[in-house]
Order: sequence, then C-alpha cells, then structure tokens
Amino acid sequence: VQLQASGGGSVQVGGSLRLSCAASGLTFDAYAIGWFRQAPGKGREWVSCMSSFDGTTYYAPSVKGRFNAENTMYLQMDNLRPDDTAVYFCALGEGICLGNGGTVYDYWGRGTLVTVSS
Repeated sequence: VQLQASGGGSVQVGGSLRLSCAASGLTFDAYAIGWFRQAPGKGREWVSCMSSFDGTTYYAPSVKGRFNAENTMYLQMDNLRPDDTAVYFCALGEGICLGNGGTVYDYWGRGTLVTVSS
C-alpha cells in the first residue's frame, strides 16, 4: 500500500482546506485512515482516525468541531488557526480505529504542508 497526502497550502486564519489521501495497492476490506501532523520543531501529533467499515471517527480535542473526516480518505479543515500550521500525513492500518489511541498504522504517506497565517 502506498499513500500520498495532498491538498495543503497557505491560508489565512479562519480559512479552509480539504486534504486528500490517495491510496494505491489497497486490498483490505476494512481499514482505518489516520491523519497526523507535525509542526516545525515539534513531535508528531495525531489528528483523527476514521474507520472505513462504519465511518466511526475520532478526533483530537484540538481539532474537534473544526476538522471533519469525509469519505474515509479526506480531511476537511475549517476555521484554521496559526497553530494548525504543520505537515499533515495520512496513515493506514488494517481493521478499525480504536478510540483508546491503540490503532496500529502499517502504512504512512508523504505529507502535505499546511500554513495558516494571521
């Protein structure tokens, strides 16, 4: 499985972007798509996870209410803030998202840069 995130760009505070995660070689009947981000000089932060099986989605508190995972492979980001500036990655694991943070991701894609300016 190969993944590639796209859709990043530069927006002003309050703007929106829609990220896509393109997957090739996908053979699982059920899988979890996770989004992560890494801001300059900081560690990787989990953003969301969506299960393809039933659409169950979990969000990090910092993005809940502003970000929305759609159709498994998309992340709609609204009301963006400067602290959302980061490289965003998508990741895939077989099975479903685990709400306790225990989702195992076996495949990772190259990221896309999101820059939010005030």
